[in-house]
Amino acid sequence: MPLGLRVKRKNKTKEVSSKLVESDEIQDRAAGKVATGSNANGAAGLPPPPVNLRPKLVFHTQLAHGSPTGRIEGFTNVKELYCKIAEAFQISPEEILFCTLNTHKIDMDKLLGGQIGLEDFIFAHVKGTKKEVDVLKSEDALGLTITDNGAGVAFIKRVKEDSTIDKVKVINVGDHIESINGKNVVGSRHYEVAKMLKELEKGKHFTLKLIEPLRAFEMINPGKEVGRQMKVKSQLEGKHSD
Repeated sequence: MPLGLRVKRKNKTKEVSSKLVESDEIQDRAAGKVATGSNANGAAGLPPPPVNLRPKLVFHTQLAHGSPTGRIEGFTNVKELYCKIAEAFQISPEEILFCTLNTHKIDMDKLLGGQIGLEDFIFAHVKGTKKEVDVLKSEDALGLTITDNGAGVAFIKRVKEDSTIDKVKVINVGDHIESINGKNVVGSRHYEVAKMLKELEKGKHFTLKLIEPLRAFEMINPGKEVGRQMKVKSQLEGKHSD
């Protein structure tokens, strides 16, 4: 997936895209500063500057669960971006699930897409806990939206309220789908994974192997977790009393 640079112009709210690293030759030619071939006197035009002298765009990045700030540059697509982040933090590129812009939270509205701004701060979400979940497909639609990171990792982007998946509390937005009924789906596009889930037979159980993003301790809301545990305990006690 190629990445474009998001630029805001004065007095305009419309955003335009360009390549992340654009050569001086192209920029100067657009401004009429570079001659090609020969000029009116027959003199040869000036050659473009060497690649190592062309300006590079530098971006700041952190691991979403907490890390020092790294500096990355010289990437033009998602796979190259993940390699640069992995190099900065000495991890494998395959450990990165997805990136968000300007927030460490798992916020799908801030998901890195096809564009990135010069002042955007990149947070990389890496693999955390693995889990295996048994699900009963009680409805035709499971109630989840799948996307992928452009590098072979499909994950859950949305969960519809009161849907089949919403009732399985251990499945969350951001979870990477690793396999369905034992079939590895790493490397598949989001629409391929969605098709497999849609084709599962209604009324039967299926198994998902998931990997959730690694979370920082401060990202966990203790009050919410305690409340949830009390609710589950109350439900269990109610079932036992019946």
